[in-house]
Amino acid sequence: MHKVTDLKVLYFGTPVVLIGSRNADGSANLAPMSSAWWLGHSCLLGLGNSAQTSANLLREGECVLNLPSSAMVDAVDRLALLTGNPVIAGYRREQGYRYEPRKFEAAGLTELPGELVRAPRAAECPVQLECRLAAATPLAGNERCTAFEVEVVRAHVDERLLVPGSDHYVDPVGWDPLIMKFCEFFGDGRRLAPSRLAEGWRMPGRLAPARA
Repeated sequence: MHKVTDLKVLYFGTPVVLIGSRNADGSANLAPMSSAWWLGHSCLLGLGNSAQTSANLLREGECVLNLPSSAMVDAVDRLALLTGNPVIAGYRREQGYRYEPRKFEAAGLTELPGELVRAPRAAECPVQLECRLAAATPLAGNERCTAFEVEVVRAHVDERLLVPGSDHYVDPVGWDPLIMKFCEFFGDGRRLAPSRLAEGWRMPGRLAPARA
């Protein structure tokens, strides 16, 4: 039997993206998010307006979408409650966010330069998509968020993920992306590790034990 309910979040399961961007002073920013979807060579990103990444996208007009594998869950979780914006909203402070200008170092990841954009790539991510901003649209019904449409202009893929004999197709069996479902980390069909983001958002739930 179905129950009519006012769901507080709709994160049924999407890949985690580490968005690389440049701050106004030229330093690197790296931010985890999971409100993204792709169509053709375009991607739509849903971001809060107070995020440093949003300001960087609007100013620089470019970014890199770094896609971590499920094996990178610990590095991603280290970024969960960090922000590159020194001005932190009150509700974010209550959730445990703190200002951290050195995101790559905090995550234990290696910064690489983009080839067609100035935004940084994360060397450890098996997939890195260089993008240029095509449009920014206020999200209807939520004035605190913006939908950013970006165009992928160059893709870097670990050759071990490519279908043998092809340079154009990722092997869906070999690719195990890190998935976020309702603020919790999943990969290979199981919960991987406790999530700082879920703690910050005080997410309830009956969860199976994380990995041993």
